[in-house]
Amino acid sequence: MAEAHQAVAFQFTVTPDGVDFRLSREALKHVYLSGINSWKKRLIRIKNGILRGVYPGSPTSWLVVIMATVGSSFCNVDISLGLVSCIQRCLPQGCGPYQTPQTRALLSMAIFSTGVWVTGIFFFRQTLKLLLCYHGWMFEMHGKTSNLTRIWAMCIRLLSSRHPMLYSFQTSLPKLPVPRVSATIQRYLESVRPLLDDEEYYRMELLAKEFQDKTAPRLQKYLVLKSWWASNYVSDWWEEYIYLRGRSPLMVNSNYYVMDLVLIKNTDVQAARLGNIIHAMIMYRRKLDREEIKPVMALGIVPMCSYQMERMFNTTRIPGKDTDVLQHLSDSRHVAVYHKGRFFKLWLYEGARLLKPQDLEMQFQRILDDPSPPQPGEEKLAALTAGGRVEWAQARQAFFSSGKNKAALEAIERAAFFVALDEESYSYDPEDEASLSLYGKALLHGNCYNRWFDKSFTLISFKNGQLGLNAEHAWADAPIIGHLWEFVLGTDSFHLGYTETGHCLGKPNPALAPPTRLQWDIPKQALADDVELYCFQFLPFGKGLIKKCRTSPDAFVQIALQLAHFRDRGKFCLTYEASMTRMFREGRTETVRSCTSESTAFVQAMMEGSHTKADLRDLFQKAAKKHQNMYRLAMTGAGIDRHLFCLYLVSKYLGVSSPFLAEVLSEPWRLSTSQIPQSQIRMFDPEQHPNHLGAGGGFGPVADDGYGVSYMIAGENTIFFHISSKFSSSETNAQRFGNHIRKALLDIADLFQVPKAYS
Repeated sequence: MAEAHQAVAFQFTVTPDGVDFRLSREALKHVYLSGINSWKKRLIRIKNGILRGVYPGSPTSWLVVIMATVGSSFCNVDISLGLVSCIQRCLPQGCGPYQTPQTRALLSMAIFSTGVWVTGIFFFRQTLKLLLCYHGWMFEMHGKTSNLTRIWAMCIRLLSSRHPMLYSFQTSLPKLPVPRVSATIQRYLESVRPLLDDEEYYRMELLAKEFQDKTAPRLQKYLVLKSWWASNYVSDWWEEYIYLRGRSPLMVNSNYYVMDLVLIKNTDVQAARLGNIIHAMIMYRRKLDREEIKPVMALGIVPMCSYQMERMFNTTRIPGKDTDVLQHLSDSRHVAVYHKGRFFKLWLYEGARLLKPQDLEMQFQRILDDPSPPQPGEEKLAALTAGGRVEWAQARQAFFSSGKNKAALEAIERAAFFVALDEESYSYDPEDEASLSLYGKALLHGNCYNRWFDKSFTLISFKNGQLGLNAEHAWADAPIIGHLWEFVLGTDSFHLGYTETGHCLGKPNPALAPPTRLQWDIPKQALADDVELYCFQFLPFGKGLIKKCRTSPDAFVQIALQLAHFRDRGKFCLTYEASMTRMFREGRTETVRSCTSESTAFVQAMMEGSHTKADLRDLFQKAAKKHQNMYRLAMTGAGIDRHLFCLYLVSKYLGVSSPFLAEVLSEPWRLSTSQIPQSQIRMFDPEQHPNHLGAGGGFGPVADDGYGVSYMIAGENTIFFHISSKFSSSETNAQRFGNHIRKALLDIADLFQVPKAYS
């Protein structure tokens, strides 16, 4: 208890003689240093706000403009065309700072120069926004760049040549455009044609025409009005209605997981790995707060929206009966830790100093060595975050709204993130294919009560030093957490390092107060998983040989998924592939409907078995070209589903009934897919370190009788797949579907006579 008292700034005792106060000098020192650190952060934010606000200008460019104006005046050249004299006449007369003509002249020139500088910044920003509205480069053939695109790229580079901060481009990004209703409906009808017979399609055409002619014009006007007013006409509704208003459990249905490096291991010491990784995470957070992270750029020149990064840390989803809310704090100085049914609070700082990796290792080792048992009801408390949102909201109100339960819950919800220390060991053994699936299941749901599914992310640590993440989906999409994870793994491997025995470098400070147990008073008053997960590494080839087929790797995999699904289920289904819209301000995702007439024609031809390879190649190339075009349309704001989703919401607000929209929004996605991004941060050369590969991550199926498939095209020679289904469905089997995917990839490669390294 002596260490715990050091965390208290003062104590008092009531005696017959009065109240005796005892101050803790050490604690007051920490309070003082924390205050200093907080003020430093405020000043940094103010400075960054100014620098961000004047980008692509800078204080230096402002001084240059002033010097040019003053210099021209000394040379008797009036570059202001009389404006400086006009400003000088408008300045107040009399004594004070304006009493001398020289001072008044200098002040007038400074005002004129500032006006010119601000006008220039505004002009450059508007020009950059106009240039970023051009998306023709996306639709050009690889290696065949038009002169227009070359000129456009040169202009973009000129306007963004100065080193940008993380949010420098936010106000220059164009808004997501609202597509024309006729174009959206045309693309929608194209997407469902291969899934409907002639009678069903004719019926859907009639519904669509009625909607387009009668209901849509009124709804579209409201949507266009919103697009003028809001930064993004989709994102706020998408977050609220798709995520926060969802009442089903987050576990499996919404949260997703991310895997560690799987082909190398830096250390087997659990606490040491956590020390380095968490130190790297807080380093990343510091860079994030200071906006020192470079914005993600397509082609190295087109900036992506960074707003989703704002809520990466210090964020928790708070349950409600009707809707959840995202609670985001500006700062948090601790993490919440779960181990063997106990919850701990672990401070990340000593005063204003971030704990070093060796200090964090010592703190985690103290938790691992702590023999105390869980308090009554504590061990399975986190199962509340895995269950239904209404039930969790009711329990939170009933049992966690006061006393020690409220204080302990706040310690978790106000933490930077959550850390789960597992006693089991998981990793990927290439000789044991099932090991990757078991690893994935442990990350996706654990035992249902050892993850805090409400936190923006949970860092999961296994006994053998292997790690992973379980991330909540409402605050951001997978590429955002992937950006953090790439930085952390790169920093751990190439910058921090370990001793020969696997411990963090340096000696820890044993005087640090140990982590504190959270105290609960939980009355006696639960969730089994239904998900089947099959993960595997596809070794015969990767994107290197796929490119020899003269198609994009993503289109290749998506068409293979269509072939695999038809072999698995004997029919086609509505297919969801996530694409990003981050070229627009506050953009998140759009749907690519991967089951097209062209892809189904190819699949049917493959199944018939009577076509020549040349015919099949031709059908495949048509399907791939169609898929690539749809993906580009989705990325450039001409998708289908977000527009229809927003029209549906407007109809609900207005009380307008639309049979067409009701049917569209009720269609199940029986095949939900997503490609996992990689190499967003170039922290190392993948050619020199080919084994520094993560296996990506995955998610649960969207439909009860469907599949969830995520894949990562990991370099030139391998692809990782994560396939999920539900045991309760007799129609699906994740491993069976995985085997069909393998065969489909090999069969398509065989059409192009691509050499395959069979294992």
